[in-house]
Amino acid sequence: MSFTLAIVGRPNVGKSTLFNRLVGKRLALVDDQPGVTRDLREGAARLADLRFTVIDTAGLEDVTDDSLQGRMRRLTERAVDMADICLFMVDARVGITPTDLVFADILRKRAANVILAANKAEGKAGEAGVIEAYSLGLGEPVALSAEHGEGLNDLYTMLVPLADGFAERADTDTPETDVTLSEEEAEAAGEESIPMPTSAKPLQVAVVGRPNAGKSTLINQILGEDRLLTGPEAGITRDAISLRTDWNGVPMRIFDTAGMRKKAKVQEKLEKLSVSDGLRAVKFAEVVIVLLDAEIPFEQQDLRIADLAEREGRAVIVAVNKWDIEEDRQAKLKDLKESFERLLPQLRGAPLITVSAKTGRGLDRLHDAIMRAYETWNRRVSTAQLNRWLSGMMEAHPPPAPQGKRIKLRYMTQAKTRPPGFVVMCSHPDKVPDSYNRYLVNNLRVDFDMPGTPIRLWMRGQNDANPYKGRKKAGPSKLRKHTEGRRKD
Repeated sequence: MSFTLAIVGRPNVGKSTLFNRLVGKRLALVDDQPGVTRDLREGAARLADLRFTVIDTAGLEDVTDDSLQGRMRRLTERAVDMADICLFMVDARVGITPTDLVFADILRKRAANVILAANKAEGKAGEAGVIEAYSLGLGEPVALSAEHGEGLNDLYTMLVPLADGFAERADTDTPETDVTLSEEEAEAAGEESIPMPTSAKPLQVAVVGRPNAGKSTLINQILGEDRLLTGPEAGITRDAISLRTDWNGVPMRIFDTAGMRKKAKVQEKLEKLSVSDGLRAVKFAEVVIVLLDAEIPFEQQDLRIADLAEREGRAVIVAVNKWDIEEDRQAKLKDLKESFERLLPQLRGAPLITVSAKTGRGLDRLHDAIMRAYETWNRRVSTAQLNRWLSGMMEAHPPPAPQGKRIKLRYMTQAKTRPPGFVVMCSHPDKVPDSYNRYLVNNLRVDFDMPGTPIRLWMRGQNDANPYKGRKKAGPSKLRKHTEGRRKD
């Protein structure tokens, strides 16, 4: 990416719509309600032959206090400082407002490169607004329609000369990456069978939980900067934000998700979009951190979220936040472990980590738990080991014989990883009870050191070697005809 472009402007001028068009996906939530975007969202943008990073920002409000809008404004101003180019967007149909004048003055002082865009300029209704935009003193405005994709050629024309300058700078500042390994070093690098995260393909981690559990605060602590909007209000985060970082030398992409409330309480269209965005983040993740509030852990919604992550086949870590304000920690930890084993038996052995997102305590333990969970999620067991193990399991506890039909477990193999999935070839697979499946899965966890990770086990039937199996027996009349025919011959 040669440069970074931040889209800024008042609420509801179409910043997220343009962001989605530039990245070619519906990454940012879009709604008629103003103020939908609250956090900074980054994406890989493409405009003709230009490749760059685009940042969607919260709508600028004319407030400077510690209110939610004030914190959103400070986060947007930080994006302006980070970006190489600022695209200042106004609404051509509304015209220039006093707030636009205030922020145009701020951008003149803070941003080195500003492009003015008058959005919603399609048709005659926007013509007057485009002409009025000249009064901001930021040069010639680009007439855009982010919703319909109009005016992008003019935007490209404005970006090209700036992009050329940033491309030259990137060529000068790029570090040397062409490294040649010796044969011994290459062999040593290839010994690791588990695919470890790389900068090209980072480890995908989603942080999920109820509103106000401290998800954004935790991610800010991991990043070492106030990258996400936080505060005492519940439900600040609205859409799933993905952030790239290098945590203790491990490349990661961390997803911050909106708090998930009970389905009956999710009434507004916007909140439904937020929750569905969070569920999509869980499906893309490899490791899911279920963040609980130490004051009210393991509520019904927490259990549903953890069960969802397990059903999606993700490696799950349960982290208990706000541990810094807990007084009797030993007793509380004992209660947490008992509740965990009782309420989430499907995640038996999954890590239970206590953290403080506010102070940063427990983050090293959380990082170690993520790496262990990822390694287990990728675990592969040889077929020979599995069949020796299966023989021992059948000797210790033979499968039942429902309706007098004896079930034979012939052999076992691992069909997949991420999460580990195993197939047992057997007779009468439909007769194997769920209790016996659980017996095998629970012992797989213990004997092959796979605590907490979801394990899939499938029973499959095996065709008998008898070629005449399934054919109808010949009746007496057919046998008689066959015999008579042979006699005549």
